[in-house]
Amino acid sequence: MLIITPKAAAQVVRAVAEGVEGQPVLRVAAKRDRDGSIDYAMGFDEAREEDTVSLQHGVRLLIAPTSIELLNDTVLDFVYMENEVDPQFIFRNPNDPNDQTVT
Repeated sequence: MLIITPKAAAQVVRAVAEGVEGQPVLRVAAKRDRDGSIDYAMGFDEAREEDTVSLQHGVRLLIAPTSIELLNDTVLDFVYMENEVDPQFIFRNPNDPNDQTVT
């Protein structure tokens, strides 16, 4: 199961308040790249019947069946990275052999 931190959830809620129409639900997706690393995507979407849906810190999350295994034990956070001026969303994923997130 993907876990969203309170900081990441607060940023998603802020984005919704700043102009996302309707009742947005955050979809998170992952796919394995040729080199074995994992590519991530996220955006607002509508739920589909086959999605796994969870509610964390006031944010509804959607994950398609094709992404479940790759996102297992992954943490979505919103942090300042080294040498960066603005905070950003990061995925900390023990399943990704190339995960080098450092805060």
